[in-house]
Formats: sequence, C-alpha cells, structure tokens
Amino acid sequence: MRLKYVLNEVLIGLWRNITMTIAMMITLSVSLTMLGASALMYLQVGQMKDFYYAKIEVSIFLTEDITDGQRAGIDAALTASPLVRDKVYETKAQALARFRKMFRDSPTLVDAVRPDTLPESFRVKLKNPEAYDEFTRQLAGRPGIQLIVDQREVLGKVFRVFSSIQLLALVIASVMAVAGLLLVGNIIQVAAYSKRREVAVMKLVGASNWFIQAPFVLEAMAAGLAGSLLAFGGLYAGKVLLLDGPLQALSKLMTPIPDGNLWLMLPLLAAAGAGTSGVAGWITLRFHIRV
Repeated sequence: MRLKYVLNEVLIGLWRNITMTIAMMITLSVSLTMLGASALMYLQVGQMKDFYYAKIEVSIFLTEDITDGQRAGIDAALTASPLVRDKVYETKAQALARFRKMFRDSPTLVDAVRPDTLPESFRVKLKNPEAYDEFTRQLAGRPGIQLIVDQREVLGKVFRVFSSIQLLALVIASVMAVAGLLLVGNIIQVAAYSKRREVAVMKLVGASNWFIQAPFVLEAMAAGLAGSLLAFGGLYAGKVLLLDGPLQALSKLMTPIPDGNLWLMLPLLAAAGAGTSGVAGWITLRFHIRV
C-alpha cells in the first residue's frame, strides 16, 4: 500500500509541474548527450591510437652521397635489430611515384618536384612503436643516414586535437549538468511547497522523513532517467543518421564506432541521469526544505 501511494504521488507530482519537468528533462538530456559524446570520444581516441600506432613507420632518409657499402651496412643493421618487425627499401624513383600518387589532385605541386628531389629511404615498422628512442640510438652516427623521422610525432599532434575536443565536450557537459541539477532542486522546492500542508499532516501522524521525501526524490530520478533516454536516443540517431550516413567518409580517418561502445552509454547515462538527479533532490530536501 505504501509503495502504491509513493508511486501515485510521483505521477501526480510530475504531471502537476509538467512544464518544469519537461524543461528539466530537456536540460538534462542535453548535458547527458554531451557527456555521452565525450565518453565515446575518449573510447574512440584510445581505439584510434591502437589502430594507427600499429601502422606507424619510421622513415630513415639516406644522404645523397651514400655508398653501396654504407647502404648495405644500414640494411644489415636493420635486419639484425630485434626491434624491427619489417623494413622496405625505397629508391628515389619509387619515392617520386608514391609522392605523385599521394598528391595526384595537386598537379602544380607534383610538377614542382624533380625526380632527384626526394631521397631514397628505408621505411621500418617496429615491433613496439614506443621503442623509437632506443631504435634511434642503435643507428645514431651511422654513415649514410641523413634523417630519422617517426610518424608518431605527427599522430601525437592529431590526437592532442582530439583530446582537446573531448575536454571541451566534457566542460560543456559539466556546465549543462550544473544547470540541470539547479533546475532539479528548484522543481523539488516548488513541489514540496505546493504540498506543504500534506507534508505537515504526515509529520503529525508520525510518517518518517524517508517516506515523506521518497516521492520528491523519485520524481527527480524519473525525470533524470527520461533525460538519459533522450540523450541516448540522440547519440544513437547521430551515429546512424550521420556517421553511418553522410559522414561515413570520416571512417577513413576515424575508426568506426563499435555498437558495443554505443550501447555501453545507455546504462552509463541512465545511472548518471537518475543518480545525480536523485542525489540533488535529496540534498535539496535535506538542507533547504524542512520536512
């Protein structure tokens, strides 16, 4: 009987303040959408690092006056190195052909590069990309080497941009969450004030504080749960309608978002929405409403 009474009071409270309840749900859904997007971005950046770092090459550019003996010595050192997984030697002609293929949409740039401009090189894949410094020390001072370039430096800058975007989304989500929680507290205060006579009667007949507070807290949790479902619906629609549709070309740069990561957001957002709203409602009643 008590449970039925509490649930009935929750439904009445939500309907009585329907406009404010909708406003709270929308505000929470926006903040939770940003939170879910930043969480997906965090998972995606980690996945992209694993994917791209596995393809990282170390380019060893050779000098113009390198001798056959020096070239053979570098080749032998790479073959004997326990850090090297694979290596490919690239002549000047092969470097030029690859450059023309990469920049075939920029004919002016291609025409400006002469056949002898690009140096010959070794392109090396390491067993562990993090061992670049040790690998460089092994080849340091060897004659015939002009420059050693690690692609990880370039990828690191790209991932720092993604991390900045992730941080920005998290900051926006936090600001929106504060606004949503303040709105939750305001709605709870209004609801408690509108039922102040009922609350006073319940106190007189010996009802516990938890029994009195439960409908208000559950109202907040219900609105937070509804907001989390709206947020998940927005994330799901964004993936299906945008990332899997018109923006599918981005998958060439960003690895596809696994469905498992997307569905992981549902319990995360539900817990965040209902949990924080319930806590905010309880704190409001505990410190601002005398029941």
